[in-house]
Amino acid sequence: MLEELVSQAFWIGLAKIIGVNIILSGDNAVVIALAARSLPPKQQKLAIFWGAGAAIVLRIALTLFAVALLSLPWLKLIGSVLLFWIGIKLLIPEDDGDDVAASEHLLTAIKTILIADLVMSLDNVIAVAAAAQGSVILLVLGLAISIPLVIFGATLLVKAMERYPVIITIGAGLIGWVAGEMMVADIALQSWLTGYGVTYPGEAGQVHPHYGGVNLEWLFGAIGVVIVVVVGKWLARTAGTQAAKAGQPDA
Repeated sequence: MLEELVSQAFWIGLAKIIGVNIILSGDNAVVIALAARSLPPKQQKLAIFWGAGAAIVLRIALTLFAVALLSLPWLKLIGSVLLFWIGIKLLIPEDDGDDVAASEHLLTAIKTILIADLVMSLDNVIAVAAAAQGSVILLVLGLAISIPLVIFGATLLVKAMERYPVIITIGAGLIGWVAGEMMVADIALQSWLTGYGVTYPGEAGQVHPHYGGVNLEWLFGAIGVVIVVVVGKWLARTAGTQAAKAGQPDA
């Protein structure tokens, strides 16, 4: 356990989990604020604390379950494809979420926050489980650090993303990197890739899969960044063009 905590891979993984979770939790923070906006100030704090707290516990349980699932053949490959879409979707403009009902009662607000957070956290669960790479310590520590940052820094986070859109692009790229890394680590692909000369951790003292002198995690991660950013920007531009055409009056 101590060896894991002092390793470079552990701290890199921790940074990935915190970064991914903060980027993907922007919408969740908005929902929390919207659901509690009609409560008195004191009850607003209680609703945010208890609603988000319950959601955190359930999210950790779901992520632990996802980590176990990702150890099965082909599921990392499927998860990486889902992550690519999650990253791409981040770059496509969406509705503001004004349809989230404001709750006038504390328990109703807590229930709204809990349900909305769970529904919207499926992408977080998949991305964080991928970044944890099977380490429960890394997973729990990463969530324990990043989720409070999201809850208490929700307003700052949303404003920062609005003022500096590049943060969203960087976050989407990070998710693409994690997706690429996860794809090459799938158990089912390992036996196939080793037939083509790919060596995996444990062979020749390596800690990453290699082909020749190339670190495949870095290569697939970089390809993942390119796929997410290029496709996401293209779809965003297409959506913007269609929206502009739809808003033009007929000749």
